[in-house]
Amino acid sequence: MKLLNQILRGVVIGVANIIPGVSGGTMMVSMGIYDTLIHCITHLFSEFKQSIKTLLPYAIGMVLGIVVLASVLEFLFDTYPLPTYTAFIGLILGGLSPLVKKVDRKKLNAVSIAAFVLFFAFIVVMALTGDVTNPETLDLNVGQVLLLVVIGCIASATMIIPGVSGSMVLMLLGYYTPILNAINNLKDAVFALDFGAMMNPVFTLLPFGIGIVLGIFGVAKLIEWLLSRFPTPTYCGVLGLVIASPVAILLRANLTGVTAGIVVISLVTFAIGFAAAMLLSRGSAEA
Repeated sequence: MKLLNQILRGVVIGVANIIPGVSGGTMMVSMGIYDTLIHCITHLFSEFKQSIKTLLPYAIGMVLGIVVLASVLEFLFDTYPLPTYTAFIGLILGGLSPLVKKVDRKKLNAVSIAAFVLFFAFIVVMALTGDVTNPETLDLNVGQVLLLVVIGCIASATMIIPGVSGSMVLMLLGYYTPILNAINNLKDAVFALDFGAMMNPVFTLLPFGIGIVLGIFGVAKLIEWLLSRFPTPTYCGVLGLVIASPVAILLRANLTGVTAGIVVISLVTFAIGFAAAMLLSRGSAEA
C-alpha cells in the first residue's frame, strides 16, 4: 500500500511538471514529501541505498504520469479547462497546512515577510507574461545541443522549486512545444519499434535530460542549505510561491464559455483535488 501511494504521488508530480502554470515542486509540498525528496537527492551518494529506495517509486510514478497521462491531460485542458485547473488548485490548497506549520511564528520578521511578498509577486508577474511562440521541432547542431543542456538545468530548477512551473518557463523560453513533441514522437517510435524515428527525439531529449540531472542536484543542494541556515525566511518564501500558484493558474486558464454548470463541476473537482491532497499526504512522514 505504501509503495502504491508513493507511485501515485509520483504520477501527480509528473503530470504537474508537464502542465504550464502547475508546479511539480508545489505538489511535493502539498503532499508533505518535499523535505524528504530534497534530502534523498542531496544525499544520494552518501545514503545511496536508502535514497534510491525512497526515490525510485516516485520516479516510476513521474514517468508513468508524463508518458501515459500526457495525452489525457491535454484533452482535459482543451475540453474542460476550468474543472481541470480547479482540481489542481484543490491539490495545492489541500496540502497547505503542513507547510504553514513549518513556519516558526516566533521568528517571523521583516525579512521573512519580504520573502513571502517577493516570491508571491514573482509568480504572479510570471503568470502575466505573454506566451512566446514555440517551434514544433528544433534544428539540432552543436550549439543547440549545448543550449539544450542549459535549458534542461533551468527547467529542472523550476520543476523542484515550489510554485514555479517548469513547463511555463519552457514555454516562455520557446522550448515547451519541441520538448513535448520529442517526448510524444519518441513514445510513438518506441511503440512502433521504429528505430530510425527514435534518433531525432533521442538527440533532443538526451542533452535536455543531462541538464535536468545537473540542475536538480545543484538546486536541491541550495534549497537544503537555505532550509538549514535560514528556515523561517525560506519557508515563508516557499509559502509565497505556493499560495501564488492558484492565482497564477487562474490567470493563465482559458475561461471562455464558462457556464453555471461548469462552475458547479469545477467546485466538485476542487473538492476532489483537495481531498486527494489530504489523502496522498497521509503518512508522508514515512515517505
